[in-house]
Amino acid sequence: MMPFSDEELINPVKKSLEKSLPILERDGGGLEFLGVKNGVVYVHLIGACKGCASSGITLKYSLERQLKIDIHPEISIVNLEGGEQEFARL
Repeated sequence: MMPFSDEELINPVKKSLEKSLPILERDGGGLEFLGVKNGVVYVHLIGACKGCASSGITLKYSLERQLKIDIHPEISIVNLEGGEQEFARL
């Protein structure tokens, strides 16, 4: 169980994601941070990352791994193709 509220996670998550952003940008991609709900981080992959066959691997083994190291081992990350509109419906 996540010992932090979603609100408490926002700033640490943003800082953790910033560490991994250069990896995405190097390949012409990026991400938009959408928010945190129930300990799950929601992002929208953009640029070259959008639709890339390797984006799932990057999401789990780079971004999520860094979040687990920086914040908590139970945190996870999900890419929402629909961006902010899809996040608003969660």
